[in-house]
Amino acid sequence: MTAFDSLWSSIIDVGQHKTTGGYRRFAWSDADLTLREWFRGCATERGMDAEEDRNGNLWAWWLPNGWVGEPTGAFVTGSHLDSVPDGGAFDGPLGVVSAFAAVDILRERGVEPTVPIAIAAFSDEEGARFGVACVGSQLTTGALTPGRALGLRDRDGITLAEAMTRAGRTPEHAGVDDTLVDRVGVYVELHVEQGRALDLVDKPIAVASSIWPHGRWQFTFTGEANHAGATRLVDRRDPMLAYASSVHSARAAAEGLGAVATFGKLEVLPNGANAIPSEIKAWLDARAADEATLTKLVAEIEAEARRHSSVDEIGLAVFAESITPIVEFPSEPRERLRRALSHLGDIPVLPTQAGHDAGILAAKVPTAMLFVRNPTGVSHSPHEFAEEKDCNIGAEALADVMADWTAGPR
Repeated sequence: MTAFDSLWSSIIDVGQHKTTGGYRRFAWSDADLTLREWFRGCATERGMDAEEDRNGNLWAWWLPNGWVGEPTGAFVTGSHLDSVPDGGAFDGPLGVVSAFAAVDILRERGVEPTVPIAIAAFSDEEGARFGVACVGSQLTTGALTPGRALGLRDRDGITLAEAMTRAGRTPEHAGVDDTLVDRVGVYVELHVEQGRALDLVDKPIAVASSIWPHGRWQFTFTGEANHAGATRLVDRRDPMLAYASSVHSARAAAEGLGAVATFGKLEVLPNGANAIPSEIKAWLDARAADEATLTKLVAEIEAEARRHSSVDEIGLAVFAESITPIVEFPSEPRERLRRALSHLGDIPVLPTQAGHDAGILAAKVPTAMLFVRNPTGVSHSPHEFAEEKDCNIGAEALADVMADWTAGPR
């Protein structure tokens, strides 16, 4: 059994739903806390110093022999451990497991780092519980204020601050990490590909070129609750009609602009089968190749939603929960990754439409990403998949990159 395989098998059952087969590893849930303990255990087994920062992000440090003082200029790798509702096994954990496996591979090769190496697992990357993605990395970089983050609520009305307190943390310490720029020399995130580009060119790994700009917008359609049977059609103010029409309009707008738009989350009040809804809260996920197109896309969707609402005398409020600008990964670390992996042949360079912690950290430190082939292209689903052989190639590739970076500059 390889270093990767033994680590992978140790978490494969954590947070997996028995009926759907998908994973429910939400921030600060029991599954998340179990994975946090697993992370600490992996660090301890390898003699690495484990810590959890003020924002709930996990770090495991391998310091060079004789290193004195706080780590600086580190090679950092990792990803996240949480999931979307009924997500797949690979999105996030693949990067963390591969990072620990890469450390094992380097030690088997007898490599001693000349700069600090760290493995990171960033908190609440998916935003599945509290509605905002990349909370841990956004707090750390200052992209998200503690006041807003800690006030976020889940479906049960529990705030992030309350969830952290229940988990034994001190949320009042959350905020910008002033040591980030000094401690991190580069952050390289390995992630399962969320698409089928690699399968189509028959390559096991790729390097990221950019992350599409993307965001989440809350649309609240307000009508009037009434009896589903006794209320005449002409007397109804049913927000479901405006919402449904807006879903179709969003698809058409996205197709026209070469972008993507999805209404994937919905809350209905009073949510009774025999009641006309009084309110529909719907969350739009929109992404495009550039920021101008994204802005135009969302404006078109909102305009159509207002038109549909007006026809049925429905109120509409639109609120931007989060917007992430385009991330162009710097050419220097990207090309260094490709040189370190030149023995694998030509390494494709691909953009990604999915958001990642690497994209948030890019505003403060040099970042790069590696993708491992996903033969089906399915992600955010129990059917997400990567071949065992490709996962091991990914871990070996990450070890090669880690060895190259810790051997000094080129």
